[in-house]
Amino acid sequence: MNGDGTGSERSGASGRFAWPLRRRTPPGPEGTAEDIAVQDVAEREAADRRLPPPDPEPLVDPPPRFNLAMFRLAALGLALVLTLGLGLARVFGGGPPSVADLRAQSGVDTWTVLPIGVKDDQPGTAFRDETGVWRGFDVDVAYMIAEDLGFRRDDVRFYGMESEDRLRMQAVDLEGNRVPVKLVVASFSITPEREAAPGVTFSEPYLFTEQSLITLHGKHKPISTLRDLRGKTVCSLSAATSVTAPENAGAIVTSRNRISECFADLRKSDVDAVSTDAAILAGYKAKYPKEFDHWDLGLDATEAYGVNVGDNEALKKLVDLTLYRSYYDPADDRWEKAFQEHLQSEAKANGKVPIAVATQPRPERPDIRELPWEDVFK
Repeated sequence: MNGDGTGSERSGASGRFAWPLRRRTPPGPEGTAEDIAVQDVAEREAADRRLPPPDPEPLVDPPPRFNLAMFRLAALGLALVLTLGLGLARVFGGGPPSVADLRAQSGVDTWTVLPIGVKDDQPGTAFRDETGVWRGFDVDVAYMIAEDLGFRRDDVRFYGMESEDRLRMQAVDLEGNRVPVKLVVASFSITPEREAAPGVTFSEPYLFTEQSLITLHGKHKPISTLRDLRGKTVCSLSAATSVTAPENAGAIVTSRNRISECFADLRKSDVDAVSTDAAILAGYKAKYPKEFDHWDLGLDATEAYGVNVGDNEALKKLVDLTLYRSYYDPADDRWEKAFQEHLQSEAKANGKVPIAVATQPRPERPDIRELPWEDVFK
């Protein structure tokens, strides 16, 4: 160690600081206590300015807290997504067909015209007049169905057909050629036997009527039951439901393919009476009021007219949809107008004989899937 004591102190100071410390001036004549204190403070301030700043302490995120509200919101969103997914699966997946499905299955969208088989010799129900115009209740019902299927009146083709051809859905054009039809709207009564026949599919009923009888005016005493015709000759349509009752009552029944042929026989007195549905006979009485007498037979059986669509089950549902809308939609008065114009208008000429029920038969709701943006049943 040096005599002034600076050797070891300087060496220790160099190890602590990066620069040499100046030796304090000892008190005495050459430095006062105040000078030493000022020098000490100065040296410390200089050391503080030259020292590098300490490394910052790392920032640590606080542990996340469980948010119950956010969890509930996420669970609700998941439930809504699942519900929506299941709903869409039901809408677009299985279940009954939609209207678009039925149109595709039936082939309606590929038809440029709509051929319909009707009667052509029944005033009031279906008749082709001398000018070639088709008129009658069945004709208007056919137009109503065609309209809902997307066909204009100019796109509808009516063809006359005989009773036995209604099962085969075969009509005849004006040249006598056989023509297949898509719909049969021809006073065709729904019966279990007909429903069981191949190629027959009926719509819901569109009219209720009953059987009655016509004779030449003033040529026969009053008739109240079919028993009054025992032993008499009665003409009816072949393949018609009106044949059985006169036969069971002891009448002699002859059959024709067209009701106009029966009336021709009656006018010639080849038969004593004509018997078939009241809705059909009422038209002849109204058109020729002085020629015929119309009699109510008081039978309990009801004739329910239906549309035959053949084997086309999809088309049946579309027809049923029209009948359903017609019945339940208060703004749809097409059925009522057809009845008023063609059947109710005949009531006065036919007196007390019931013609048909003046209310559309209530149809069952067709099994059709309604998409959320549709209003199918109205």
